[in-house]
Amino acid sequence: MTSLPPSRKTAVRALAALAIAVSSLTQVAAAASPEGKTTVSVRLPDEPLLVQINQVALERRGPKLAVVEYTGDAERGRYTVLRDGKAIKQGELEPLPAFDAWGAGRRYYRVDFSDAEQAGRYQVDVRIGKRRALSAPVPVRDDAVFATAGAQLLGYFKRSRHTDAADRDLPIFKTARRVDAWGGWQDAGGDKGKYLSHLGYANYFNPQQASMAAWVLAYGADTRKALFAAHGLQTQVEDEAFWGADYLHRILDEEGYFYTTVFDQWGTPGAQRMVTGYEGAAGTYTTLYRSAFRAGGGMAIAALARASMLAKRSGRHGEFDGAQYLADAERAYAHLRKFNPQYCADGKENIIDDYTALMALVELRNATGQARYLDDARERAASLIARQQADGGFVSDGGRRPYYHAAEAGLPVISLSAYADIEPEPARRQRALDAIGSALTHELAITHAVANPYGYARQRFQLTRDGKAEGEVLEGFFIPHRNETGYWWQGESARLASLSAAMIVGGRKLAGADAAGYGLPADRAAYAQDQLDWTLGRNPYGMSMLYGFGRNNPPTVLESAGEMFVGGISNGITGAVGSDTGAGIAFAPGPDSEQWRWVEQWIPHTTWMLFAVMAMSGDQAR
Repeated sequence: MTSLPPSRKTAVRALAALAIAVSSLTQVAAAASPEGKTTVSVRLPDEPLLVQINQVALERRGPKLAVVEYTGDAERGRYTVLRDGKAIKQGELEPLPAFDAWGAGRRYYRVDFSDAEQAGRYQVDVRIGKRRALSAPVPVRDDAVFATAGAQLLGYFKRSRHTDAADRDLPIFKTARRVDAWGGWQDAGGDKGKYLSHLGYANYFNPQQASMAAWVLAYGADTRKALFAAHGLQTQVEDEAFWGADYLHRILDEEGYFYTTVFDQWGTPGAQRMVTGYEGAAGTYTTLYRSAFRAGGGMAIAALARASMLAKRSGRHGEFDGAQYLADAERAYAHLRKFNPQYCADGKENIIDDYTALMALVELRNATGQARYLDDARERAASLIARQQADGGFVSDGGRRPYYHAAEAGLPVISLSAYADIEPEPARRQRALDAIGSALTHELAITHAVANPYGYARQRFQLTRDGKAEGEVLEGFFIPHRNETGYWWQGESARLASLSAAMIVGGRKLAGADAAGYGLPADRAAYAQDQLDWTLGRNPYGMSMLYGFGRNNPPTVLESAGEMFVGGISNGITGAVGSDTGAGIAFAPGPDSEQWRWVEQWIPHTTWMLFAVMAMSGDQAR
């Protein structure tokens, strides 16, 4: 996320406070720091028996799993599944392979109640020896997370709108120009900056931020109208989609490029707010403010093209109309097609340019029907597929650096899936489907290559030396802390939701669907569910990162993580502090100036969660 790095503090100097009382399952310590401020620390629970479960909602026809953690001698245990307080299923606990990567001394068991397809309020009651534990309650229903939290997920974007009139007249770094960059969304709880992307100086870390949000909202409003309308949310999602499209119009320069960042060094006193690039923990201003495809430009084009289709079909629009949105998208693509490498920090395109440009081209083809966009999409798809290794994993560059991404690891598959939908030639379409199948097989294989009681999506990576990735290709659960950015690592709620969405969207393109849920085979359905369950409470901390939902939520730490909005999602759990490889596990250990890594809400998390639960919901899921 883009908020307070280690060397910066926001202007806010309030005491940290717990927003939601944390139950005995999660220990939260508050102690006076030397400066007299309150420090919040969240530790792994030390209860001998725990039952961790999705605390928000589970699909009636989908995977339903609880993970049991037990400290003690090996004993046989039993479980009872309760629906509305009544026992509906009992059995012996299923032991899982030994696992000590997040601490020794725990045994793990699984309770699978996927066959319980009647709506209701469920809990899992577990007994091992003389110990007993009861899970948090979870509603089971159709359109589960969407119906339960969809209105607040959408509401998060409106609550995050940036409406300061000062943005109507902002300078551009190292120029005499001033521009109107009003609107859009603040990036995070403690950061009122606005970003199509950041971390461009590191080349392989660009996340799709405001432009991805604008596309997901426009795509959802246009293609999933029945779902949003069934829950009374169609007008709301259209309003937010057009809000995003209007902002993209304003930040499209007359030359044809988008402004990457509106930035004020995370609210640092005395820092001037402007259109600029920046780099590093110091937030040093740079002239890298023209968005390459990978720096939000590709998804901005996709969002505007989709918003033009939404305007045409709905008869509505924002401040600007659908014809303007489409003209913007076409002009921006024509510009980036010519100049994109010049806007990349290293002057070279990489995998992120491929999959974001591919999304832009798919949406331009959908909006215009023009053959030239299909021709270019074929080139981008071929380039992306050429970066795939024999086992299905991708490389980021022209060499051997593995592709890994803390916010959008599922986007390569989603872009290929979108391309497959517009490709009329069977052979080309089949190549895309083969690449999708190989990528999903890789995700399953790397995730289950080691003991993994929660099914957390693992990833390949290299560590860095002198700012460049080199050496052995490693595997692990969390993003490595020693990476090309120099300082940036955080929880991965967005990455997990993106991979869940990729497994659902990509998996449906392939043969072999069955009744395991979401129109997927059992292993793919379970993987998709595992990633969302982690964010929604089925994790070792028993913490729902979706604020306002579930039994336990992250603490509020105003010093570095800022405001907490209902419907916002915190960054989440990471590897242990001090681990170059991201090994071990940590959540909000403090000090408060570092808590943004775990606690702060960030726009890509809610964006990707909304996209994933849209994919899980409605007729497409049944």
